[in-house]
Amino acid sequence: MSLSFCGNDLKNSYSVEKGVLNNGCFVDALNLVPHVFLLFITFPILFIGWGSQSSKVQIHHNTWLHFPGHNMRWILTFMLLFVHVCEIAEGIVSNTEMKSNHLHLFLPAFMGFIAATTSVVYYHNIETANFPKLLLALFIYWVLAFITKIIKLWKFAEEGVGVEHLRFCITALLVVLYGLLMAVEINVIRVRKYVFFTTPQRVKPPEDLQDLGVRFLQPFVNLLSKATYWWMNPLIIGAHKRPIELKKIGKLPIAMRSLTNYLRLKDAYEEQRVRQHAEDLDRTPSIWRSMYRAFGRPILLSSTFRYMADLLGFAGPLCIFGIVKHLDNKTEEVKMNKTEDLHFGVYFMSSMELLQNTYVLAVLLFLALVLQRTFLQASYYVTIETGINLRGALLAMIYNKILRLSTSNMSMGEMTLGQINNLVAIETNQLMWFLFLCPNLWAMPVQIIMGVILLHYLLGYSALIGASVIVLLAPFQYLIATKLADTQKSTLDYSTDRLKKTTEILKGIKLLKLYAWENIFCDSVLETRGKELTSLRTFAFYTSMSIFMNAAIPIAAVLATFVTHAYFSEFRLRPAEAFASLALFHILVTPLFLLSTVVRFAVKAVVSVQKLGEFLQSEEIGEDSWRNGDMSVSLDSCKKHTVTTKAINRKQRYKMDSYEQPMRRQLRPSETEDVAVKVSDGYFTWGTNTSTLSDINIRVPTGQLTMIVGQVGCGKSSLLLAMLGEMQTLSGKVYWSKVPDCEMLHDVYISREYGTDFSQEEQSKNRYSVAYATQKSWLLNATVEDNITFGSPFNKQRYKAVIDACSLQPDIDLLPFGDQTEIGERGINLSGGQRQRICVARALYQNTNIVFLDDPFSALDIHLSDHLMQEGILKFLQDDKRTVVLVTHKLQYLIHADWIIAMKDGSVLREGTLKDIQTHDVELYEHWKTLMNRQDQELEKDTEIESQTTLERKTLRRAFYSREAKTHIDDEDEEEQEEEDEEDSLSTTTSRRSKIPWKVCWRYLSSGGFLLVFVVVTSKLAKHSVMVAIDYWLAAWTSSNFNTMEHKPIINSDHQSYVPVFIILCAAGIVLCLITSLTVEFLGLTAASNLHHNLLNKIIHAPLRFFDITPLGQILNRFSADTNIIDQHIPSTLESLTRSTLLCLSAIGVVAFVTPASLIALVPLAVAFYFIQKYFRVASRDLQDLDDSTQLPLLCHFSETAEGLTTIRAFRHEARFKQRMLELTDTNNTAYLFLSAANRWLEVRTDYLGAVIVLTAAVAAIWMSFYGLQSGLVGLGLTYALTVTNYLNWVVRNLADLEVQMAAVKKVDSFLSTESENYEGSLDVSQVPEDWPQHGEIKIQDLCVRYDPMLKPVLKHVNAFINPGQKVGICGRTGSGKSSLSLAFFNMVDVFHGKIIIDGIDICKLPLQTLRSRLSIILQDPVLFSGSIRFNLDPERTCTDDRLWEALEIAQLKNMVRSLPGGLDAVVTEGGENFSVGQRQLFCLARAFVRKSSILIMDEATASIDMATENILQKVVMTAFADRTVVTIAHLVSSILEAEQVLVFSSGILVECDSAANLLAQEDSLFSVLVRTHK
Repeated sequence: MSLSFCGNDLKNSYSVEKGVLNNGCFVDALNLVPHVFLLFITFPILFIGWGSQSSKVQIHHNTWLHFPGHNMRWILTFMLLFVHVCEIAEGIVSNTEMKSNHLHLFLPAFMGFIAATTSVVYYHNIETANFPKLLLALFIYWVLAFITKIIKLWKFAEEGVGVEHLRFCITALLVVLYGLLMAVEINVIRVRKYVFFTTPQRVKPPEDLQDLGVRFLQPFVNLLSKATYWWMNPLIIGAHKRPIELKKIGKLPIAMRSLTNYLRLKDAYEEQRVRQHAEDLDRTPSIWRSMYRAFGRPILLSSTFRYMADLLGFAGPLCIFGIVKHLDNKTEEVKMNKTEDLHFGVYFMSSMELLQNTYVLAVLLFLALVLQRTFLQASYYVTIETGINLRGALLAMIYNKILRLSTSNMSMGEMTLGQINNLVAIETNQLMWFLFLCPNLWAMPVQIIMGVILLHYLLGYSALIGASVIVLLAPFQYLIATKLADTQKSTLDYSTDRLKKTTEILKGIKLLKLYAWENIFCDSVLETRGKELTSLRTFAFYTSMSIFMNAAIPIAAVLATFVTHAYFSEFRLRPAEAFASLALFHILVTPLFLLSTVVRFAVKAVVSVQKLGEFLQSEEIGEDSWRNGDMSVSLDSCKKHTVTTKAINRKQRYKMDSYEQPMRRQLRPSETEDVAVKVSDGYFTWGTNTSTLSDINIRVPTGQLTMIVGQVGCGKSSLLLAMLGEMQTLSGKVYWSKVPDCEMLHDVYISREYGTDFSQEEQSKNRYSVAYATQKSWLLNATVEDNITFGSPFNKQRYKAVIDACSLQPDIDLLPFGDQTEIGERGINLSGGQRQRICVARALYQNTNIVFLDDPFSALDIHLSDHLMQEGILKFLQDDKRTVVLVTHKLQYLIHADWIIAMKDGSVLREGTLKDIQTHDVELYEHWKTLMNRQDQELEKDTEIESQTTLERKTLRRAFYSREAKTHIDDEDEEEQEEEDEEDSLSTTTSRRSKIPWKVCWRYLSSGGFLLVFVVVTSKLAKHSVMVAIDYWLAAWTSSNFNTMEHKPIINSDHQSYVPVFIILCAAGIVLCLITSLTVEFLGLTAASNLHHNLLNKIIHAPLRFFDITPLGQILNRFSADTNIIDQHIPSTLESLTRSTLLCLSAIGVVAFVTPASLIALVPLAVAFYFIQKYFRVASRDLQDLDDSTQLPLLCHFSETAEGLTTIRAFRHEARFKQRMLELTDTNNTAYLFLSAANRWLEVRTDYLGAVIVLTAAVAAIWMSFYGLQSGLVGLGLTYALTVTNYLNWVVRNLADLEVQMAAVKKVDSFLSTESENYEGSLDVSQVPEDWPQHGEIKIQDLCVRYDPMLKPVLKHVNAFINPGQKVGICGRTGSGKSSLSLAFFNMVDVFHGKIIIDGIDICKLPLQTLRSRLSIILQDPVLFSGSIRFNLDPERTCTDDRLWEALEIAQLKNMVRSLPGGLDAVVTEGGENFSVGQRQLFCLARAFVRKSSILIMDEATASIDMATENILQKVVMTAFADRTVVTIAHLVSSILEAEQVLVFSSGILVECDSAANLLAQEDSLFSVLVRTHK
């Protein structure tokens, strides 16, 4: 047929006799004019690129949407495009009915489509370039198009064309759309006034876009980019070249920041509180209602999207039904020319006719899929964004509450750190997840009801039977889901317990190895692990049941439906109904499966809200006269000051240094009050009604040094806390003197730095900020410098003075990055003394009037204590005329005190100057004097050889050198790798970062056992083959029905051959589902069990050296996070990955089998898919890492704050900590948002790919059906193509997840290569006498020792002989190898030459267990384990009670233990926190006494004990161990001057060996030199 615009089958096609507008073809030609006009005008403008004159403001201008009605315009344009597609389709189908081609039927529509597309591209460019005058072209276009369409509609009406004709409806729709678009354009003119007005409207970009740091552009981009996440492209593709870092993802937009959301939630919460207060209700405000008030609207929006997506989802089955049905009917219909419905000489079709065209249905199916997926992803995105906002708000709310918690709540264990961490890590996440899933709660029932109605329409009553199978089995799914939740809870309890035990083992590993107790503790961990595994087994069983139900329910439903239909229905089952209902069953299963999960999350959310409510209602710290009011004030002000904080800091740091000091000095004399703090009639308690401190009347003089002394546990620390307002006051008052004005100015000035803003009234209430150093040192996870300056401006001179006063310089020099080294939980492990000195330095550095020091000398040796006392307290603080309150045991410092407070049993014994006490309480003074004399003698004798500090430094140095040696080896490989990267950055990084870790996967699977792997693989393949077979059989059955006879009542014999096979296949499918789901889970469980067991054994038997060079946190991570991933996450990811991959492969296989032609189209799609997954996996892994790495600091900040509450409140630094918390939350939320946006990016793309697959499959099948393809197979192909869209993105996401999770296996695996200590020994246990060593004779022959084969020897050729029962002292300068010798006795170090012979046996030949269990040692750091006192003294349970009591008596603990509830079975909390440091050390002594071995090694065991106790101890050791060999490693030479033999070491060589008296007699001996130089 020749082409002609108006067609040439009619004579009068081109005649205009009745008037131009009465010729339909000319009217259509007229409709072309506006489209052509638009294309002529806009193309030159677009190509010249007016857009280059963009707005002059430096912003992300390509995303700035300037014009009002933006979204409306995009929606209308999309609708316009859709209507144009319908118009084109209608034109083409009508054209096929004519004798010759009538181009005017579809050409104008086609041009309209192009013009509409151009209009939106043009608009987008103009909008981002902000050039509104050019919008006039669009305005003119809409007007012209509107007019031409109205003319067309008017002519139709004249000719009698009405609503029953499709073309009339389309034209009417176009009139409406053009009219609306015209209105949108007029609105832009009205608002922006760019034409017809004299003064155009000026616009300012939104605040977020002016800030180049904001990279999350989802709220600001245009609608198309919002729907497809196009703006993410640069980030995701760029991730290949270099990893995504925090800088790259920038900040959050203001509306998403946690402060904004916190204020929204808090306002809603407070509003309720006020209302309930007004109505005098006793109820607490409802968190649910507050959440709804703050975040209800986005949830409603998301639900709307969700409903639209669900309804569009039903288009799939309906289109399949239509296509297959019409292909069936094609064969019957004889094509006849319909000429009866002609107007204007052309054919007008009805709406139904268009929908009977199979190609039109295929295109509709494609469009419905694209739309449905877009809406679904939009719904997901909105809920996730809301969930993240809610989490940010909740975290801020919890943090605010933590800062106001009463201390007694924390210390009395009503609110443990664990509970707070759970709130932060678990409950907020539960609520966030609930929010993600909650639109499902109301969307799913609608989806289920719709599905059942459609099924009934297709299949009649038999469909209801199938649906009822699904519905009846749903409660089982819910039951399984709740069981799963319970099991998970018990698993969590066990794993927490196991982790606690593991942590204790790792913290006390040195002690465990020295006492040969590692196996006892290892067994207790394994016992807990056993319970955890039992729980995990149940978990695995329920998980596999859940997966099984999910896979088996659709098979059962299909089976029930089709079998009943075959036997009871009057009509034959036709392919159209069969496959449409199959697709519907697939749709129905998802909501039913998810419903159980959602309900479970809803239940969890209710519990979480309850816990949150309780927490928010828990007791707050007393609102004493000096307490600030509601802390939210400072949060609001944080908001005002966030922008300026940094700038101020930078500018004013130097200004402050210059004038702050003199300013304080001048104003000092004007002070009149001489009391800084006064307590009158104070009774204070820790939350119980009995008072801890009673009848307290004290005063602290201003500008002087006050000391508080007393025995261990008499309430000294409590008194400080009572003054700080941390204890509950039963009666009495604490008065703080008013702050002088200059001070207040200074305080406000500083506080402005942190963005707090004290109002006038607050200033009057505000007491001083107090610099407070607690007894148990508390460090931030930050650099040393940050820990000391603690938010104050940095002043170099002052900083240096403080560091010198605390003798920190030598320690800082040892750290790898000096004072910029990270310390704290996650940083470097410092020793107690080093931590304590940093805390004291923090208190000294702060510019506050009052300094509280709580026993700052407890972990320091005499030298350091003296230095700190002289330089730090007497010089630095007193020169500054600061008020100092010092709690101490060191009585020799009392002479420096201006005021002394003596405490006893929770009340004040005496108060006054030393002189007062000397005159009024002679007895007390004498008591002190004797203790002081003893201390003074010590000082004189203090030939201090190796102080505790030097030891700490040595440990630190050793840890570093060793760590460096280790990391050096590790790093070399990495460096080489990195260098290659830099040289050839693109290729190698790309390949390395997108590789899948196959080796690790294999390692994991082989841990599970080869038999299980084989079973899993075969059963999976069998299951998917059977699934395909079921559907193929259905196709054959229905097609045969159809071909044999039409709609006649059934004769049974027909389907007898088909039904039994169908039933057998379905049954086989169900059984295989069960087998696969069980085997995968149990494979995972076996692997997890083996990996953990091997890991624990390796670590516990690793040499001590391993623990020196591997940070504790790293080892713990293997047991916590990584083990958890291997236990619970990998099996389900693996299952999901194999399932979705096999489903996709079987679907593509079926499509290729039915329509081989569609394979050609699949090739480019496969290429696209490959690149999408490749880019996504890399970006997803980076974002996942960022999410994980930003979550840790956030959780740490919470637990850090909870631990250091008293310090933060004393310093008054709440606002600064809040600011930090908000920053950390926002950083974590940014990472999480980007991660979820990346997931949406992937899903939208894979869904569109899936839609294209469906389109190609449909078109190919329709085309093939003309060549005799059975309609049943067409249905089969289409149904399978539809499933691809659901599973494609799961393949990629599971791949990405598995990659991240396999990292855990890799990390665990890296530890499995650790070498163990050699436990065997060459002697058999039976060859060692039972009572060895009975005498305690020690021979050291030519001993050489090193820590590691890679390091130099630390002891060289040592020879010595120790007689049985001798008391031996070992001394020498730092690093001379004394401690190494003590470790050599226990074979803890590498003895590579020579030997140590004890009672005739070479210790290197002994099994380690035997050797270590027969010697005793007391270490410098006291280590206690949680459990009972009995367990701590004798974990092996071999001793009688009498022996334990005897040991306690020797260690001066008998009375104290007697008074405890339970006596020997009294509880010891984790780390022995419920005893003071001194008491802990005494327990360690008792522990050594319990083991009656003839050799005792003491490693500076008396460091943290007050003088009186230490005195008794020395005697005890001499009497209780009179007949045993005692080797003392001396740090205080005074303790070995009595020794019968002294070994003096120098750089690893034994230089002198004789009795102390003889060595002192020799003037030039190293020993006497040491004694003299250390006078």
